[in-house]
Amino acid sequence: MSADFYNTIEQSSTAEFKDRGSRFIAFAFAINNTEDFKTIRTQLKKEHPKANHHCFAYRLGVDETNFRVSDDGEPSGSAGRPILGQIDSNQLTNVLIVVVRYFGGTLLGVPGLINAYKTSAALALQQTTIIQKPVLVNYRLQFDYMQMNDVMKFIKQYDCIISKQELQLFCLMEIGVPKINAATFLFKLNELVGIEINNSKY
Repeated sequence: MSADFYNTIEQSSTAEFKDRGSRFIAFAFAINNTEDFKTIRTQLKKEHPKANHHCFAYRLGVDETNFRVSDDGEPSGSAGRPILGQIDSNQLTNVLIVVVRYFGGTLLGVPGLINAYKTSAALALQQTTIIQKPVLVNYRLQFDYMQMNDVMKFIKQYDCIISKQELQLFCLMEIGVPKINAATFLFKLNELVGIEINNSKY
């Protein structure tokens, strides 16, 4: 994974693994932030209220520090870490995998649980396509409405993504600029008079 691009999944997917009566249903999602994670987890708990465990792992961003795992009542290290291991072995980020377990009456032991959570996560990832996306650098732009056409021309030319915009006499726009294009994009914008550019952590 280069510094300018990252690998993630194209669309959500699901897969099921069974072991000695227990069902492990894995759901893989592409996410952009922790709010996406919270929304999905809440929805899955509503859809599977009788499941014994809702274990998960996610990784966000490219600095390798933004991740979370949960065993949700399973023995420590037997669920969340094996799920994260599948995300990492595929060199993915901005990915969430939730594995819902329905207990089948037979204890699997820690090795059995590790295998079940690892396998179900791997199966879910096999059901979707891995794609490469550009790493984005976030900026907040402020400019006069009369400059809209010039700004939009550069946004399209350099494949930027608009996440928020307020278009009045004075415009505010929050955008993600592909890191590989950022220097050239900023140089072009700075040629325009009166545009305020701030690095944004929104």
